[in-house]
Amino acid sequence: MNNPTPHKMKVALIGNPNSGKTAIFNLLTGMEQKVSNYPGITVEKKSGIMHGDDGHSVEILDMPGTYSLIPGSMDESIVTQQISQWAGNKDKPDAVISVVDASNLERNLFLTSQLLDLDIPVIIALNMMDLVENGDMPDPELIKSRLGVQAVIPMSALKQEGIQNLKDELFELPSEIELNNRQMLDDSYEWSEQIDSIANLIAKNNGNITAFTKAQALRCLTSERMLQHLDVNENAKTEILSLRSEIVKSAMKAGKLNSLMEPVLRYKWLKDQLDKTQEIDTVKVVSVSERVDGILTHPALGMGIFIMLLYFIFQSIFSWASAPMDFIDGFIVSLGEFAGGLIPPGLVHDLVVEGIIAGVGAILIFLPQILILIFFLVLLEDSGYMARVAFMMDRIMSSAGLHGKSILPLMSGYACAIPGIMSSRTIESWKERLVTMLVLPLMSCSARLPVYSLLIGAFVPPVTILGFEAQGLTMVFAYFLGTITAFILALVFSRFLLEDEPQTSSFIMEMPPYRMPLWRSVFRQVYGRGMGFVKDAGQIIMAISIVLWFLASFPKNDLGESVPINQSYAGKVGQLIEPVIEPLGYDWKIGISLITSFAAREVLVSTLATIYNVEAEDGNVVPLKTAMQKEMNPKTGKQQYSMLVALSLLVFYVYAAQCMATFAIIKKETNSWKWPAFMILYMTLLAYGGAFAVYQGGLMLGIG
Repeated sequence: MNNPTPHKMKVALIGNPNSGKTAIFNLLTGMEQKVSNYPGITVEKKSGIMHGDDGHSVEILDMPGTYSLIPGSMDESIVTQQISQWAGNKDKPDAVISVVDASNLERNLFLTSQLLDLDIPVIIALNMMDLVENGDMPDPELIKSRLGVQAVIPMSALKQEGIQNLKDELFELPSEIELNNRQMLDDSYEWSEQIDSIANLIAKNNGNITAFTKAQALRCLTSERMLQHLDVNENAKTEILSLRSEIVKSAMKAGKLNSLMEPVLRYKWLKDQLDKTQEIDTVKVVSVSERVDGILTHPALGMGIFIMLLYFIFQSIFSWASAPMDFIDGFIVSLGEFAGGLIPPGLVHDLVVEGIIAGVGAILIFLPQILILIFFLVLLEDSGYMARVAFMMDRIMSSAGLHGKSILPLMSGYACAIPGIMSSRTIESWKERLVTMLVLPLMSCSARLPVYSLLIGAFVPPVTILGFEAQGLTMVFAYFLGTITAFILALVFSRFLLEDEPQTSSFIMEMPPYRMPLWRSVFRQVYGRGMGFVKDAGQIIMAISIVLWFLASFPKNDLGESVPINQSYAGKVGQLIEPVIEPLGYDWKIGISLITSFAAREVLVSTLATIYNVEAEDGNVVPLKTAMQKEMNPKTGKQQYSMLVALSLLVFYVYAAQCMATFAIIKKETNSWKWPAFMILYMTLLAYGGAFAVYQGGLMLGIG
């Protein structure tokens, strides 16, 4: 047995999307990276450390999921660029783990065959063996000998089987490995002479022609995008383009597609290496998923099931969360009374009770609802159902001018817009990616949930309409309104935005088998996202609550007493903008909330809580829902917040551009402030127009 290498090893983890690559990364390193059952999750390189019992360690680099080294999107470009650097001996890893889905063996080995061109040991992690029928098991030793890889490790990341064998293989990897020059291309290939010419141009900067250099030359013929990843000067690029043009024209005359040049050769080579008579090619996936898909992806029935599922989730948010919300509400009130009893009357007392406890507590009350929503979203992702939703929505996406891959970022936007924007890197076309990013904030994220819950819980009566609870239906309406508007605007934007370069991409959605989620992973994700919400939102809310408490508590009169809140600094600012928002049914208190919630949407709740608690005279925490229900309009003597006002505000928050972090990431992804500014403008106008139409339309219909 070989001794472990004395230096700290570095190993790269590479595989197709949905092959279980990131799950293996988590098992090797113990890191809790996000694992979901659809492509487009890992869009940046991640690294972690695998520790051995003898003190040795291995750095594991988790590369974005990719089907090929022919880059079609931003995340695939990351992989292609990195591997091109390794070929030039820059920061080269000691080994590559090629994660292969055993239930889709031949397709997954396409990427493996590309990795074999590198002068780096390749270990195949033959994952998802639990999905292969017993009689059709692939032979690991056969694969190892035919492909010339370092090792083939059968495993199941889901059941945590084989992971120790993979670790042992890595720790026992020799520091010096003699590799065969595995070359897929031979001189009998139709355009071998031109490929050699291109390879020579590439090799001028990189030394001798290697198997990888030849493969790069072939990829230049297959896709012009490859030129961006070549370490050659402009003159060489011009010559390569000229040679490429000649070959493409020749191929077209012969009725061949240049885009299939490498795939045809790769699959021919794999077929020669892995004889079709071997059981390795008879792998089958269990058919339960296919039978279930006949129902869940049916054009009509499937969409109906999806809508009913959403209704169930949103109604559960109200039904299941009521008890823990009441408990937290009571705890916050008791905490305010306890703190108020400890701290003597004065500024510090008022700041702690009216500002910090009331402001932050008003958001914490909605934590159970947020956790329930996150729980269901994680189940949909990890079970494989989200991929089915993407499949069903593809036709709608296409009619709206969006790429099929846009559904994945858009669905991610239900949790948070930021990871959705980043996962849009899987979209090849810049135009389609930009349109996706522009409409993605219209998807109702979890930050809107406290606002929706406050308004619906306080002003929509818990009545039943045709067998459905009105509160759940209103929540579904809010989510569908944002989603449908996003599709409509995507169609509008796609008509006016120009494409930088022609695209001929198509949408290929891999349909993974349904899987039982790992409950440990589910609860870790729910806990992690919940604590992230408390931490991130809590910091913003506490800071804004302190500032707002000061604005609502000052100035003081000649006796050192607080003036009425409508005469405070906050009141004056609110009354300044009140004429602008009065046609929407809002008063100055809502106006202040609209301003502060530009930092983050959920700040609306804490802002109103702080204002009402400063206004209260008993010095204790006032439940926000109760305070809003009792608020009276001093001009009309009627209730200030009616169901019509609540619906107007609900529509405003469906559309409003109120998340600075989102606009910061848009600026980063587009490298321009133009698109964040455009987004803020169109979403603000849309929010105002939508709220105006609801409120004024309601008044015209006699709804008070």
